[in-house]
Amino acid sequence: MRAGRLVANLESPLPATLPAGRGTAVFCYGTCFHTDAAVAGLELVVDGVRHPPAAARMPRPDVPGAARGGFWGTVPIAAREPGFVELAVIARMAGGGSQTAPLGRIAVVAPAPPASAPPVEDGLIAICMATYEPDPDLFRAQVESLRAQTHSPWTCAISDDSSGPDRFAAILAEVDGDPRFVVSRAERRLGFYRNFERVLALAPPEAELLALCDQDDRWYPEKLAVLRAALGDRFSLAYSDQRLVDVHGRVLRDTLWRGRRNNHTDLASLLVANSVTGAATLFTREVADLALPFPDTPGLQFHDHWLGLVALAAGDVAYVDRPLYDYVQHRGAVFGDVMGGERSPRRLLRGGRGAYFLGYAAREVQAQALLVRCASVLTPSKRRGLERYVAAERSPLALAWLAARAVRSRKETLGSELELVRGIAWRRLVQILGRGDASFPEPLSFEQRRLRRWRARV
Repeated sequence: MRAGRLVANLESPLPATLPAGRGTAVFCYGTCFHTDAAVAGLELVVDGVRHPPAAARMPRPDVPGAARGGFWGTVPIAAREPGFVELAVIARMAGGGSQTAPLGRIAVVAPAPPASAPPVEDGLIAICMATYEPDPDLFRAQVESLRAQTHSPWTCAISDDSSGPDRFAAILAEVDGDPRFVVSRAERRLGFYRNFERVLALAPPEAELLALCDQDDRWYPEKLAVLRAALGDRFSLAYSDQRLVDVHGRVLRDTLWRGRRNNHTDLASLLVANSVTGAATLFTREVADLALPFPDTPGLQFHDHWLGLVALAAGDVAYVDRPLYDYVQHRGAVFGDVMGGERSPRRLLRGGRGAYFLGYAAREVQAQALLVRCASVLTPSKRRGLERYVAAERSPLALAWLAARAVRSRKETLGSELELVRGIAWRRLVQILGRGDASFPEPLSFEQRRLRRWRARV
């Protein structure tokens, strides 16, 4: 008679490579079941080191044979030498004994040798712009606002996310003849999160400061100069307020911070609810090095949230309390339109499953990655905040801490902690009852409702 076998399938992506000497955290989500026996429990294994999953034996009615085979968990991966990281799952069988199945491997690669750099210009800032099918008029206005910057020198790396031939030709034509602009086109569509990751890697190594740039805003002439002065020698990142305008320049809001208190000092609050807009920032090379490669978080991914977290975890963040650019709101912007209007029916879907995977778990991966990447520079208070957040789904005390923050920090986070607590409660209830649906939700099935309402006030 043919013996049964352990079937394991990892559904979340693994990074293809990891730079040597750079740790990270990986979210592992998938199914594991035995074709001929009951599984009593699971452990995730990274190079022989066992880690308890966040959840195991979860209901997956969408996968034949895996009625109680769902599992997930975040595993930290410490910095290591070139080679491979092997991931596996160990299943403890109900009748005794255990079986192991591989989940995948990550190649750890040596960093490329540094290219011979040209003479460093004092104060060189690398502007990192990500583009995709830019509106020609808005792109032209943005480029002209860069050329009008009072700070010099600067250079601008543009990573285009596989725009169509006509739009890409328009990008090239707009910057033609200006050697400060260097344009690179991605071979395939990456999405804005990975495109900003790509453009940071394109920034010339001799630039000690970097600034993110959207394709459709308008910078004030003094933007780089003011941020550079605010950054000084103490801060790891500086960012400014912004004025929200429509495509015709009509002011919709003269400050972003109407109805919410800005936060650039509390790491736990920043983890729960981002307050750092990428295009408002200037940061050090050290922040970029710590941030790359970006971690794979469940659901929608935001580059500015990750960079803001890295900067605050690694040091202090400065805020310039006045707008230094116009944040142009239009229907074609990626999550940039705050003018209201009808919302997609998908956005109206709500539930604990989305709150858990797309809310709590996404931030838990970021917190674990910060604990690995910034271990040597985290202050004790920042470390405690991250560790409490990670522990919230298994520790009643940590969960109470997270819930209490909804009141204590409500002016900063608008009580978004309660949505994350709801997600944790969903996970616990499904695990206890052993029924429900633990399949991965639609990416837009969760949003921080209070934060969206705040952004929509114009």
